[in-house]
Amino acid sequence: MYSPGSESLIKQAREIQDAELQKFYSRIVKSLQGKDFSHDTINSLQRLHLILSATKYTRVLPPELQKRLLALLLSTSVEQLQVLSSAVLRETLAPTGQDGNYNGAAQEPSSPPPNSHAAALLLSQTTSRTDVSSFCAQLLRSLEAKSSEGPPHSLTHTLPILNSLLSHCPDSLTHDHVTLLSKKLVDWLRYASTQQGGGVSVGGFFTGPRLRQPGPIAELDGTVSGDFFTVLCVGQGFTEDQWMNVHSFSMLRHWLLTCHSSSGGNANVDTAAANKLQLSLSLSLSHSLSNDDRSEVDGSVVSMVSATSSSSRLLPPKERLREKAFQYCQRIIEQSDRKAIKRTDTDLQKACLVEALCILDCVCVEDASLVYRAFPCVKALYGRLHAEPSFARVLLPIAQFYLNHGEMAAVDCECVWRLVLGRFPSELFNEPLLAHELLRFLRHNLGNLQLRLPQYTQSFPNLLKFLAWDSPAVVDDFVDLLPSLVTAGTAVELLHSLLDLPCLTAALMLQLRSTYFPISDPGGRGLLSLEAFRSPSYRGMFQFLLRGEAGSGDTIDRLSALHELLAEAADWPRVVQCAQTAPVLLHVYFNSVVTVADEKLSAQLVLVLLERSSLLLNIPKYFKEIHRVFSSHLVRLCKLRPSLVVDQSHELLEFAGTTANVYSKEDIYTHVVWVLGEYLSVSCDSRCSVELITSCFEALEAVLFEVTSSAPPPGEARPAPRVITSLMSALAKLASRSHDLIPRVSLFLSKLRTVTRGGSSVAWCSNEEDLAAIVTRGEELWSLLKVPSVAQSVLTPPPCVTAPQWHRDSNVAMPLRLRALTSLAHPH
Repeated sequence: MYSPGSESLIKQAREIQDAELQKFYSRIVKSLQGKDFSHDTINSLQRLHLILSATKYTRVLPPELQKRLLALLLSTSVEQLQVLSSAVLRETLAPTGQDGNYNGAAQEPSSPPPNSHAAALLLSQTTSRTDVSSFCAQLLRSLEAKSSEGPPHSLTHTLPILNSLLSHCPDSLTHDHVTLLSKKLVDWLRYASTQQGGGVSVGGFFTGPRLRQPGPIAELDGTVSGDFFTVLCVGQGFTEDQWMNVHSFSMLRHWLLTCHSSSGGNANVDTAAANKLQLSLSLSLSHSLSNDDRSEVDGSVVSMVSATSSSSRLLPPKERLREKAFQYCQRIIEQSDRKAIKRTDTDLQKACLVEALCILDCVCVEDASLVYRAFPCVKALYGRLHAEPSFARVLLPIAQFYLNHGEMAAVDCECVWRLVLGRFPSELFNEPLLAHELLRFLRHNLGNLQLRLPQYTQSFPNLLKFLAWDSPAVVDDFVDLLPSLVTAGTAVELLHSLLDLPCLTAALMLQLRSTYFPISDPGGRGLLSLEAFRSPSYRGMFQFLLRGEAGSGDTIDRLSALHELLAEAADWPRVVQCAQTAPVLLHVYFNSVVTVADEKLSAQLVLVLLERSSLLLNIPKYFKEIHRVFSSHLVRLCKLRPSLVVDQSHELLEFAGTTANVYSKEDIYTHVVWVLGEYLSVSCDSRCSVELITSCFEALEAVLFEVTSSAPPPGEARPAPRVITSLMSALAKLASRSHDLIPRVSLFLSKLRTVTRGGSSVAWCSNEEDLAAIVTRGEELWSLLKVPSVAQSVLTPPPCVTAPQWHRDSNVAMPLRLRALTSLAHPH
């Protein structure tokens, strides 16, 4: 497990003597007494951590060393020393409630707020909700302290730690904590300084550097900001409250979803009261702007957001935070209209837009009255961005907003769904991040999409392009999504599409290659499939593969021609990995389709299985896996609806009567034969006549005779033993139902015995063990057929025999006998 050098170090660490360890402790204490720590200090702490973690029991550090390590953890700005101190203390400190732990020292009112590594150490020791709540109280006390009372950047650690606490223990904050933090978030979001932080250095070639007074914050396009500070404002330096503004925006959505929205049973009453108060304040706004708080006139230029926002001084803290979050997000959307000077700032605009739209959606879910104020802004943003492919990720939260609130606002959402379910998969299928987020959006809203969007199930040809292009990355998403796409109307076409997934992958690759390499470009030549893709003769086939919606047909009429055109694509890596994914999704498909399939649809599926067993892209392993899937689910369909065997007897007999299928489709052929022998019976369907049984018997008999009387065709392997035994068993079952056929089966089985007694090799079976098993099975069947009444009950037992319930039936003597035998076998 470990290298020899590592094992040697671990062994030394475990065998260190106590006297030597005490000297090592003293040496570390001396090295930690100064303010500057050398490389030897780091090496000593690394060695100490190895010693402590290598032993099975917990060692106790000397009090002085523990005190030094705690001080180092809280005071140093070197992250490597923080990590080592935290790791050492985690190995030695006792849990909460015992002496010497870190909680008691770290949670005193006078102690500074911990950094992230100190917080991780403290949380590793907490054993109850009370400990976490007291830690939260300490963090919130640090937020109330003035900036002059602690280190200049101490607050920047607090919000990330609180955000982590919300993820792991959302109930750790009390109502007072939630109220306090909501007020603080309002201050940081809305009232951060609009001046740049620190002095800006200027100077020339002949003059030394000098400092000038900090100027106002600027927008991303370089203009001076005329409104309150947001994460999209830029400057040469930032003040602490501006950094807290950024931290607040980053955790705002999580805060709203976790604590802010869970306000108990009086939430609706509080919201209604807040709305009335907000309305009255809005009416009085035109009469008295002087009574408003400073959120309205922070800058020299008042933006639309600030001018139209109502006063919220008298709102409860949660509602006030909701209002300020709404204003902040509208300001972000307003700022995103500015053209950024730097490309990195453009990416920042997109990321902040996504977050702002998600927060807007969250706020509108909490307070429905905000929907009417938000929709004009969101609708205008959609109109500005919908034609830009680079903003595709931003349009997904817009689609979420339309899905959640479009019905309330009576807005037509058709254009949004044409974009999300149409253009995105069709044109941006090769964008992995967009594929992940779009599929996550579909999974998150699956119930709403099925209920409100009939075009969702019709969009599966487009959605499958994500799967065809990058199947390993999105297969988990489609395992969840595929059942929702299976309906009675889409089942057959969806099955064909899943079987043609490797062809779709090849078509997508040819489409991109045709775009990147024009016909005149030498790089676009040399591929027959690419020439076929560009040829008008085959345009219809490729257009069908690349279609965007279902309903234009089940499959391609010239599938074999398409497979010939794409033969060279069979070894392309992307095509091969897609072929490995298709069987997994076919299992999911069949597990879903049995819940919606009626008798007519089940019959269609059986026909598709038989037809497509030979119409697949020529990838050897793909053939075998698809046949294995077909086999198991063909049996399942027939077991659920045994009448299918009579309904589709002509097609099943045609398939089973083709000798070539014995060699090329061994798996599915075996199961087709089994289905015919098992369910072609009057007990399964009253329409099953003697003539039908006889015709089936003759077809299978001819195949069995041909296979066992001659060598296999050139290039083909010998038939599998299970094919031979399946044919023999099916013939015996059919003969037991029509006694006139018993002599013919008995004659064949008797000849089979004489062939093996001759001692000569058998052309159709080279393995002696397999041949012996076949002969044994033949003798068993021959013996059974000597007594026809017994043969039928053994080969085709009634359901009461195959699924007995005797041990549960109180009307028979079996339960009494079982109890008697049990008492004899297990005496008390």
